[in-house]
Amino acid sequence: MTNLNFYEQLRAKLHAWAQSSDGKKSKWVEYLLILPDLFYLLAALALDPEIPAKHKAKLGLVIAYIISPLDLMPEAILGPVGYLDDLTLAAYAINQLVNSVDQKIILRHWKGDGDLLQVIRHIIEVADEMVGSGLWKRLSGLFNNP
Repeated sequence: MTNLNFYEQLRAKLHAWAQSSDGKKSKWVEYLLILPDLFYLLAALALDPEIPAKHKAKLGLVIAYIISPLDLMPEAILGPVGYLDDLTLAAYAINQLVNSVDQKIILRHWKGDGDLLQVIRHIIEVADEMVGSGLWKRLSGLFNNP
């Protein structure tokens, strides 16, 4: 896995975990398998010239948060379940972007399965349960400032 980029590494790690006994028992496994596609989308949008700079800055922060081993739910301690905060933050950031720019720009970069808008809205609906309401308020609060 040394020659794989972050997206491929994350995808391989989460798919391997999903096949493990812990992954098969996790109620969040289907959601976590979406994270690599959301990461890809964030990176593609951050590079898209049609996305305004103020949004690119926020996208960059979310990308850095996902890549960083230091976050509110560290993967090194919690395993793949530690990516739930990354997942909810990615969905929240994309949802805010959907409400600010032409959806066609966003959708042309979506490589995942399913309807992107339904996927992110569903993640946001269950975010309190995924990460706890206190942590969800902290994560979503990162983007409530204009």
